Amino acid sequence: MWERGFAILETISRRAVYVAGIALLIAAVLVTVDVICRKFLSLTVSGSDEISGYVFAAGTTWAFSYALLNRSNVRIDVLYNLMPIWAKALLDIVGIILLLTYMGIQTNLAIGTFIESWEQNSTAVTTLLTPLWIPQLFWVAGLVLFMITLIFVAAFSISRLIVGDMAGINKVAGVLSVDEEVQAELSGRDAKRETA
Repeated sequence: MWERGFAILETISRRAVYVAGIALLIAAVLVTVDVICRKFLSLTVSGSDEISGYVFAAGTTWAFSYALLNRSNVRIDVLYNLMPIWAKALLDIVGIILLLTYMGIQTNLAIGTFIESWEQNSTAVTTLLTPLWIPQLFWVAGLVLFMITLIFVAAFSISRLIVGDMAGINKVAGVLSVDEEVQAELSGRDAKRETA
């Protein structure tokens, strides 16, 4: 069950990262064209900065799940690496629960913002007059995917704690070891977890 859940979430997260990356590339091209047109043709591509801002905000949230599943998120691990595995596992669970709590608040606020923009038909105060619910929809979708992933990782970690599998917790919620990071860099792929 856990392996299937991780596989589904990894597939969705990987596809979301690809879509976000392509959108960022398109936004970068749009901004580049705008800069070149301004410099040489005295023309402007109206709204390129606004669109790139929306793409960046949404694309960032779409990458959160991918970073979590591949343990790519930034963590301060100076003391962590000196601790026994059971202490690391407990800190990993505490970290996931704290992140879940924080993101739950953020996601709730984001959904509220989206609903308010939808109900009031709010538009950006720019030349494009973008209906704000459109970029907010993509932003909220990334946050919701991240929440689902966090809940799954937290549930898995707690289930591993109950059966005493501290190494299993570390493989999913822990910090990558130096060896795992080196191996991931050398192979050109993401570090893979081995769930029990």
